[in-house]
Amino acid sequence: MKAAYSPADMSKSADVGAMVAQAARELGGVDILVNNAGIQHVAPVEQFPPEKWDAVIAINLSAAFHAIRAALPLMKARSWGRIINIASTHGLVASVHKAAYVASKHGILGLTKVVALETATTGITCNAICPGWVLTPLVQKQIDAIAAREKLAPDAARMSLLGEKQPSLEFATPEQIGAAALFLCSQAAGQIRGIALPVDGGWTAQ
Repeated sequence: MKAAYSPADMSKSADVGAMVAQAARELGGVDILVNNAGIQHVAPVEQFPPEKWDAVIAINLSAAFHAIRAALPLMKARSWGRIINIASTHGLVASVHKAAYVASKHGILGLTKVVALETATTGITCNAICPGWVLTPLVQKQIDAIAAREKLAPDAARMSLLGEKQPSLEFATPEQIGAAALFLCSQAAGQIRGIALPVDGGWTAQ
């Protein structure tokens, strides 16, 4: 297994294009693209800093567009490819104080559907995975904020976060998200195109 590192700034279209070109050059092609970069900022709409809005949209949505745009010709040359966009339950439903994040993730689902339609007669598929709460550093920050605000122990803060949205009361794991991505890359998923696959402990079933 060969790996390569790119220092690309995902908020810059030229850097994203260069990253894809580097991958093709050093790794022999781009067969699978997983768009997984993401940032968050939380504030009411009227207090949301414009520069934070621009940053969230650039990283969460525009970077995926630029990567797909650069990778598609490489995939078409091989008549095969898998594009997996890591969206969020917030691509399907909203929460307060997350205007930029929710907008970006709804946008990712729209982009996923357009790319799926444009590649529908090819060996290239494009789908999205919509995780609920996954215990990542981004989510841990929200748990810590709950603990501080409500004066809760860490375990109680976790349950407070989960109980508000995720009926299973368990975090999805990075391994589960990876397994879903692996399935979407398989031949069995060859006719799964343009979907938003929730891995969310029942969040969007409510």
